[in-house]
Amino acid sequence: MSSQSQLSVLHKFKGILFSNMSSEELLNSLDSFDAREDDVFLVSYPKSGTHWIAEIIESIPNARITLTSSIELGDISKLEELKMYSQRRVIPTHLCYDLLPANIKQKQCKIIYIIRNPKDTAVSLFHYYRDNPNLPYIETWSAFFELFLRGEVVYGSWFDHVLSWEEHRNDKNILIIFYEEMKKDFPKSLKKITTFLEINVNDSEINKIARKTSFSEMKNNSVKENFDPNHTVCALTSDRNLVFRKGVVGDWINYFTSKQKRVFDELFTEKMKHSQLARFLEEIS
Repeated sequence: MSSQSQLSVLHKFKGILFSNMSSEELLNSLDSFDAREDDVFLVSYPKSGTHWIAEIIESIPNARITLTSSIELGDISKLEELKMYSQRRVIPTHLCYDLLPANIKQKQCKIIYIIRNPKDTAVSLFHYYRDNPNLPYIETWSAFFELFLRGEVVYGSWFDHVLSWEEHRNDKNILIIFYEEMKKDFPKSLKKITTFLEINVNDSEINKIARKTSFSEMKNNSVKENFDPNHTVCALTSDRNLVFRKGVVGDWINYFTSKQKRVFDELFTEKMKHSQLARFLEEIS
């Protein structure tokens, strides 16, 4: 794919690629964002399960929260728009730690960071690139794989993103959730989230939420709620049909050649050699 077609829908901000749906003016003004003490930020690298976790949090009874659209989606008016919400705000973003507005860090707002196996993330992002008109169309998986390895995709390198957040994994206002763990033991992960957000939920409510937020149920709902601007969790599209593809763990095996797996694993080992999270990812993936 030519860099020309990539440039028509993407732009660089501080060395990282963003979709044109995040205006440079907004990105430059994020440090003037006025965070509230009770704000919750849902953070992840793209295609790591943000929508799913957002729906889960929205389904918690007595939560009294409002899910907003992504903080970096739109133009400068976004900052005014976010002021309009009176309830506790749950604000999604794909920003790396360094680009997060300073006010969020100062006020120690609660942050949930979601991590998914990077091989599954890469495959999911490849499909997203192909299906989403706000992203460049990339012909083949192998071409996309090369871009992903180099971090020449929206929101930059998966490795840099995860490592920027891992540095803060012991901050008391940050909770790290693994997508795969959430899939494997939903009640336990949900309990982690509700405890972190200081919301009381009993076991029967947890089971109810588990049913309501199963992947197939949410995929069906996305068709009904499509283009509802209040449900634009992703900074890359308002079309919810693009968001839910398979939601399975381990789909990467259908895409990676043995050589690609070797190349990826070598890079993973090199980049993540000091990472605690990497060890956990290796156990669950």
